[in-house]
Amino acid sequence: MTKAIGYIRVSTSEQALDGVSLDAQRAKITAWAVANDYELVAIHEDAGITGTSLDKRPGLQNAISQTGKGMALVAYSISRIARSTRDMLQIADQIQGKGADLVSLTEKIDTTTAAGKMVFRMLAVLSEFERDVIAERTSGALAHKKAKREVYSPVPLGFEANEGQLRPNAEEMRVVADIRSMRLAGLSLREIATCLNNKGISGKKGGKFHASTIKAVLCNQIHG
Repeated sequence: MTKAIGYIRVSTSEQALDGVSLDAQRAKITAWAVANDYELVAIHEDAGITGTSLDKRPGLQNAISQTGKGMALVAYSISRIARSTRDMLQIADQIQGKGADLVSLTEKIDTTTAAGKMVFRMLAVLSEFERDVIAERTSGALAHKKAKREVYSPVPLGFEANEGQLRPNAEEMRVVADIRSMRLAGLSLREIATCLNNKGISGKKGGKFHASTIKAVLCNQIHG
């Protein structure tokens, strides 16, 4: 009986979505193995991890490592394996180099044939294109909300949410003005954060300021 290794992944924001949960992916891979007479040796998982970096996904690394000659690495979809065409093709080449097959259940393709390999690569490119389009639309929507002063998440320092609109917060606006003045005076992001913390001024959620939060304030294009 041919052996297979399963791989499942879900990011934090997707854990509640029906159809892509870890349990759902595990069930589909198990059912595929039974239907196709494969011995499912193991299913490796990365829970609450995005697909942007291969070296930060130990589950995928273990799955690839355990997949040997004549075996198959099975995933629910291409998007579970990688989020970029480059990574996807790199993984496909690794599996091919082992003399193994790569199977994606959602797209109903595998790499056992030349046609399967071609379709796999085409879908990897299209999948990345779709994600880029969604990201572009999301960015445009947020910019539109900013321009109209509609509430978006998170609410920036200097404003507060009021009936779906962003309203200036006078006290926070003074802090924002001080931050901009210090930056114009040549202080670094870290120095500005330290100065505010030493004065006992709290951040948006009551915490301390950091260089990253100062950068976010300066990058915000909404003005009171």
